[in-house]
Amino acid sequence: MNVSETAQPFYSATGNIGVLFCHGFTGSPWSLLEWAKVTAEAGYRVSLPRLPGHGTSWQEMNLTGWQDWYSCVDREFAELRANCDKVFVAGLSMGGSLALRLAEKHGAAVAGLILVNPAVLPYPKDRIASIAQHFVPSVKAIGSDLADPNTDEHAYDRTPVRAAASMLKMWVEVRACLDLVDCPLLMFRSATDHVVPDVSKEFILNHVSSEVIVDRVLERSFHVATMDYDKQAIFAETLQFLAEQA
Repeated sequence: MNVSETAQPFYSATGNIGVLFCHGFTGSPWSLLEWAKVTAEAGYRVSLPRLPGHGTSWQEMNLTGWQDWYSCVDREFAELRANCDKVFVAGLSMGGSLALRLAEKHGAAVAGLILVNPAVLPYPKDRIASIAQHFVPSVKAIGSDLADPNTDEHAYDRTPVRAAASMLKMWVEVRACLDLVDCPLLMFRSATDHVVPDVSKEFILNHVSSEVIVDRVLERSFHVATMDYDKQAIFAETLQFLAEQA
């Protein structure tokens, strides 16, 4: 297994407040690296792991499933809890659904969520993955949905269908328990997103039990907004949210 240079995890082991970053499907820590570094530089203890099956090959990713990805972030969350007074969780796309699952499972131990274009519902055409996994190993790529033409997410050049079908199963579990999420929530959602439909983000906002919800619409960025034209706004508002809730 050869891990790409752009897929290396990132950790900052100082600070009493922890922030766990969860990247998206077929992506890698690269998509959240600048966000994580800015957070670490502000004095927070940061964990940005590489999810199993990511940053290597789509063929290898097809050998993993949502339980593997969740187990990874769950372990990282436990490590942060052991060393911090409070722990927040941030996620992009599928990383957002992993963050929500952590909040569903760990309750008050999650001090707050910062989500960017979180995914719990697919576009209708993507539902076919559950059937297609039995016939085709991969389809065209979904990565690097960016308005900025000079930026590259370095995601897989093909989408592993078996892994995608597993992700759809995870979303069923996450949607069913969203009412258990009651921590402060900061959500960023792109006005134009070719990967995750707006109904996914609306579903989350309508079903969580959080009393504090900050909803921000990003007008200039596509799906991978953490690397796009609005990234500085995401970074700045994240630090403001952390300071207020911590």
